[in-house]
Amino acid sequence: MNNHDVPGKRLLVQIASYNTNLQAQRGLPQDLVDWLSPTLHVSTFLSRQPRAPDIVAVGFQELLPLHLGLSGFSGRVIDDRESHIRNQIEANSPNQEKFSSVAKIVNAGVALLVYARDDGIGRKVCDVQTAWTGCGPGYMGNKGAVGVRFRVPDEDGGVGETYTFICAHLTAHEEYLANRIADYHHIVGTLLFPPVPGSESDEPSTIYATSHLFFFGDLNFRVSVPESHPLAGTLSSDIPTAMNTEETREQLKEFDQLLVEQRKGTAFVGLREGEFWKFKCSYKYKLGAVDEYSTKRVPSWTDRILYTTYSDSSDTREVSNITNCIYTSIPSYTTSDHKPIVSLLLLPPGSVDTQGSPSTTPPLIRLPSTYSPKPDPKANLKRYMGRCLDRPIGILWWLFTVIGAGTAVVGVFNFLIGVGVWSWWKRSSSAV
Repeated sequence: MNNHDVPGKRLLVQIASYNTNLQAQRGLPQDLVDWLSPTLHVSTFLSRQPRAPDIVAVGFQELLPLHLGLSGFSGRVIDDRESHIRNQIEANSPNQEKFSSVAKIVNAGVALLVYARDDGIGRKVCDVQTAWTGCGPGYMGNKGAVGVRFRVPDEDGGVGETYTFICAHLTAHEEYLANRIADYHHIVGTLLFPPVPGSESDEPSTIYATSHLFFFGDLNFRVSVPESHPLAGTLSSDIPTAMNTEETREQLKEFDQLLVEQRKGTAFVGLREGEFWKFKCSYKYKLGAVDEYSTKRVPSWTDRILYTTYSDSSDTREVSNITNCIYTSIPSYTTSDHKPIVSLLLLPPGSVDTQGSPSTTPPLIRLPSTYSPKPDPKANLKRYMGRCLDRPIGILWWLFTVIGAGTAVVGVFNFLIGVGVWSWWKRSSSAV
């Protein structure tokens, strides 16, 4: 019997996320061992033999220059990433495990790729679904989310469990907290999947209608310390000291906007997270620097990985049956003002039907009684309204960038000069 077929075996899920700062192919080094395989070297405590993850999900934000993303030119970049990442995962797997691509989805600069091991869960995956939504101005894709959902049937022929992965990029800047909260609710209402298997309803399902949910990306929540607090002075005068001391980071986490809003119940309801303060803030670094922050922004944990599973209680937000084995950032990547992050999550054993008959519906996440997410009836209208704005604005921006030799502002100036010269020539010709 294959080790992956052992009843109750806990699956290992690796989540990786990186805001590449609009760098396209230049933003991802050829050697990804630092980012994608630290888990392979430390996961030996999970078993007697080194063990590769069963599922790997890799998310990107700011995948390529925005005008190209809005124009719809993301496909070539994500195709290149897909094969490169899979090759790197396989090259660094402890037992030469092979992986298959489960799905890939991209919208403007937000992308998600999901892989599964060929010798286990990769053979069982079915009902693969993808979704996207934009939450920029006019629902454009400069901000938004993409998602992948799939089902893994039970060995006895039951419907099994569903897995949902969401990669998001939310509104930036410390003062736009309300916008980020609105982005979250927009994503819940418009990033929709087909009805739950076995359900009598034909209504689309939200991201929460799943057995396991993973929500990650550049969520852009900031550390917002009141000016009167002593930590504010430390951050403004001595960032290295604040970041290098775990005790100080643990104090700073109390002013992390995401954690504060979760405790209030206004965003990311039901989701859990590892101890993010154990690693340094992933933003904002100086370009080219391994460990030097820019003074233009307060360092913050903008890049995050959250999760929950159907057996988690709706009453205890801090506790999860998912074991967070690793949660860290990777300092060695220097082409972005963000550092990539990675987490290794050990899922609980699969559910067992005590009646002895195959299950007809998957187990679903339990949410507080005060929160009942519903699909937005105008979801498709909003999504395609954003797409209809993306394309012409992106193409026009791209044209101005070409005219301006790489700079849209210069392109607009050159265009206006050209129009002026043409008008002058037209008037001169008419006078003659």
